[in-house]
Amino acid sequence: MSTLLHIERLDAVVRALQDSGATSVLDLGCGPGELLLRLREHPKFERLLGIDIDARALADARAVLGLNWLQPDARLAVRLGSFEEVDAELKGFDAAVMLETIEHITPGHLPRVERAVFAGMRPQLVLVTTPNQEYNVLHGMAAGRKRHVGHHFEWTRAQFQHWAGGVAQRHGYSVSFFDLGPPDPVRGSSTQMAKFETLRVRPLCEANVL
Repeated sequence: MSTLLHIERLDAVVRALQDSGATSVLDLGCGPGELLLRLREHPKFERLLGIDIDARALADARAVLGLNWLQPDARLAVRLGSFEEVDAELKGFDAAVMLETIEHITPGHLPRVERAVFAGMRPQLVLVTTPNQEYNVLHGMAAGRKRHVGHHFEWTRAQFQHWAGGVAQRHGYSVSFFDLGPPDPVRGSSTQMAKFETLRVRPLCEANVL
């Protein structure tokens, strides 16, 4: 897919994080560190952590970010890790991002991801971007073909919204959806994004005053 679309995805995620007021961010499936590189430019992000299961990608991220094993950066780090598993070190972050990663998960493992991220880590904000399968034909792709060999699935807008709506309902989040990339009136945009936000529960004394 085009470089311009990738830049638009990154920009949209950075804007959403800035607007949220988050100061600590988890990059779940950080790959070579492109999002972390952008987030580091903004002083308001005081704590940044990227995890990935790919050691080669993490080596690339460390090189891009200029990280040194001997001189750890107190503000930014990357490490091996999986967002399919509950990890105590991944709790307490304001926001988490899954940028073009959910489609790399085996469908049978999606419930594990849901439990780990939305029940275990439970950040106040979760951003998930993923390809819109309906748009593939506009990229000149044959029916049934996926955008990357590592994709286990690619959701239509209805499928993505069904999954995200269920996750939000089960874990006390609201969810809203956004199109990223040039829109088509029938097929939407190339990338779709879900923004999950924790629901604010009114104090009991306030709830009783009706």
